[in-house]
Amino acid sequence: MRIGCFQLRDPVPESKEPYVVACLRPWIDVNGVGTLVLGELEARFNATELGELTKPGLFYDFTRYRPTIHLEDGIRNLSIPNTTIHYAEREGQHDLLLLHLLEPHAHAELYVTSVLKLLKTMGAKKYILMGSMHDMVPHTRPLLVSGYGMGEEGRRDAKKAGVLPITYNGPSSMVNLITKNASEMGIDAVAFMVSLPQYVVLEEDYLGKVRLMEILNLLYDIPVDKEDFERALEQRRLINERLETSPEVKGLLSQLESAYDARVKALETEGTPRLTSEMEEILWTVMGKDIGKA
Repeated sequence: MRIGCFQLRDPVPESKEPYVVACLRPWIDVNGVGTLVLGELEARFNATELGELTKPGLFYDFTRYRPTIHLEDGIRNLSIPNTTIHYAEREGQHDLLLLHLLEPHAHAELYVTSVLKLLKTMGAKKYILMGSMHDMVPHTRPLLVSGYGMGEEGRRDAKKAGVLPITYNGPSSMVNLITKNASEMGIDAVAFMVSLPQYVVLEEDYLGKVRLMEILNLLYDIPVDKEDFERALEQRRLINERLETSPEVKGLLSQLESAYDARVKALETEGTPRLTSEMEEILWTVMGKDIGKA
């Protein structure tokens, strides 16, 4: 089945008002957090690959997104960067349409239109964009999540999750038109961006992943894997060890903590919650730490 510039594999499942969960690389996928979340959902619900762009070279510069070659007595395989779609069924709940969005270098309007056609054809109920950005925050405090909701349910989800408002104004991605236009089509849209410490660079950031999975658990009944909490704690321990050999960063850390505490205090004074009580209970139970007093 052809939808816009996507080719879907037959048979296309009969969709049940799926929730669309998307991540956008590389713009808002710092330390691979969004990719980790989608990978978790694919494994958790046994998602099947549904489709991809028929001609990714129309949108991507392959000198910037490099194909990956596999050699074995010559060229065995060439993996070409692409935007991919997976589909997962959930018993008694909304199915999931999982989009690994790769930011286009050209023909962005056509790309956006094709994604919107996909959402409409599959009868999407909600569009959920999840990602991560570097910020001036310390790793010793609960990770902050900013976001917004569009449409009645989208706004309700953002409020329930207790996310901070996004105040950024500046260069962005044309792919953000998907969120805007989806809302105008009657699809509730919501975005969640976790703030990561600028001095922490990881291939797989489990602190960020756990933070976003908490939101999926709270809003959409998707459990958090307790092993991810253990990985997150281990990463935090390793970061602490590395800081012991970096007095410059240690000096910066105290300043970041003071700025963070002042920021959170101001937000609480304004009535903006930092974390929901449900999230605090989760971390209290699994991590053994009352982050509400951090």
